[in-house]
Amino acid sequence: MDIIRLTGLTKLFKGFRAVDNLNLNVREGIVFGFLGPNGAGKTTTIRMLAGILEPSEGKIVINGDDISDKPSEVKRCTGFIPDRPFLYEKLTGIEFLHFLGGLYSLNHSSRLDERIVELLMLFDLNHWGDELIESYSHGMKQRLVMCGALLHRPKLLIVDEPMVGLDPKGAKLVKDIFRDQAQNGTTVFMSTHSLAVAQEVCQEIAIIQAGKIIAAGTPEELKEMAGVGGDLEEVFLKLTEGNGIAYEYTRSSS
Repeated sequence: MDIIRLTGLTKLFKGFRAVDNLNLNVREGIVFGFLGPNGAGKTTTIRMLAGILEPSEGKIVINGDDISDKPSEVKRCTGFIPDRPFLYEKLTGIEFLHFLGGLYSLNHSSRLDERIVELLMLFDLNHWGDELIESYSHGMKQRLVMCGALLHRPKLLIVDEPMVGLDPKGAKLVKDIFRDQAQNGTTVFMSTHSLAVAQEVCQEIAIIQAGKIIAAGTPEELKEMAGVGGDLEEVFLKLTEGNGIAYEYTRSSS
């Protein structure tokens, strides 16, 4: 089953097409990489997926629900980690997660405290839960935001530049968690500038340029498309040279 279906997705800013007639299907239970040069339309697409921006044209269907018709249902099954997360720094880590639990109507659940402890341990923050967020390092704040995004056990995790500010240990931890999430059925849709990270953790990848998807598939399929046998960096540079050719990615799982 496809967790994401984008049809003719377009976003205009004063006549400029930041995202241009994008068609994309993403199946459940994988880490999907969304790559592209600066200004290609990655963050705009991600913000539309997260319900922050409204499309100018086209349709977004997540977990079978059209986001324009059922925004609440879509947000209940989606977790979002932005590139520049906002935190209430006068709260402790545990207080912040309880606050998010209230937004997801989880405060009535006796399991919320257990879930918070579980996530703080998973992200190596268990000794910092009672400390004010203002005392956290940048990498710790990033990991706390990831705790919040996973608090309600989403079916889709949307991530914009997840490794920014993480040290090597934190980056390895996050990559391992993304793999585990996918193995347990959660789809991770990840935008990143780190081609090494994408090559290491993504089962499938789409490359966007000038608002259009120019290539998509597994890393091996992208190598064949580019006609190179090197790493993903070589593939990316080959495919994005010039204007590229539009490629509509509509792979569907059965």
